[in-house]
Amino acid sequence: MEEKEEDDYMSDSFINVQQDVRPGLPRVRRMKEAIQKEEKQREANEKNRQKSLKEEERERRDTVLKSALGNENKGFALLQKMGYKSGQALGKSGEGLVEPIPLNIKTGRGGLGHEELQKRKAEEKLENYRRKIHMKKQADEQAADQFRMRFKSKQEERKIEGDLRKSQRACQQLDTQKGITVPKEIWYWIEPEHEEKDQEEEEKGECSCSDLSVLEKLQILTTYLREEHFYCIWCGTAYEGSADLSSNCPGDSSADHD
Repeated sequence: MEEKEEDDYMSDSFINVQQDVRPGLPRVRRMKEAIQKEEKQREANEKNRQKSLKEEERERRDTVLKSALGNENKGFALLQKMGYKSGQALGKSGEGLVEPIPLNIKTGRGGLGHEELQKRKAEEKLENYRRKIHMKKQADEQAADQFRMRFKSKQEERKIEGDLRKSQRACQQLDTQKGITVPKEIWYWIEPEHEEKDQEEEEKGECSCSDLSVLEKLQILTTYLREEHFYCIWCGTAYEGSADLSSNCPGDSSADHD
């Protein structure tokens, strides 16, 4: 039995020795010891450090302000003689103060009103910043509105140009069916060279042959188609007569057909 215990003790010792000599373990242990030593040294320095006069004055002041007045205070003793009890509100009906007015001790070197001045300047700076942000937001919104208006205007221009080309093709086809070989106006039909031009050239108004605007040409040509051929480009229908056109067509403009 004793031999077995001795063997167990030797095996435990051998394991401990093996654990102590593992690679990197002594270095970690030294680091921990150095950190503990540094913390102890810092605590000792903090205890031994001589406090400044301001720190000692602040600690004494805080201690006095936190402690309640005792019977040795003459003012408190007079209040007790008049019936005052500790924790009771001042005044005959008990509606006064319970706690004394707190002290706002000034520790900085700034003059009176300096903090209010700094606060007012900070508020003015913040207000100016908010005003700039608001103005920038308004400017961005105006720019976005102007962009949308320009984009909408370009879309409307392209739509009007497309309706004019559609009217010219319809006019040329309907006039040809009636045996008309020459258009009433040169721009009533699409000229052959214009049919071969791409969309970019057409958008630049290459089909214009007079001083009339695209919208004016569209209004004149659609009126001609309605009166001469009883045709509406937006309905895409040639009606039997003026009565059929007026009763079944919503109107003589694109907006009437939306």
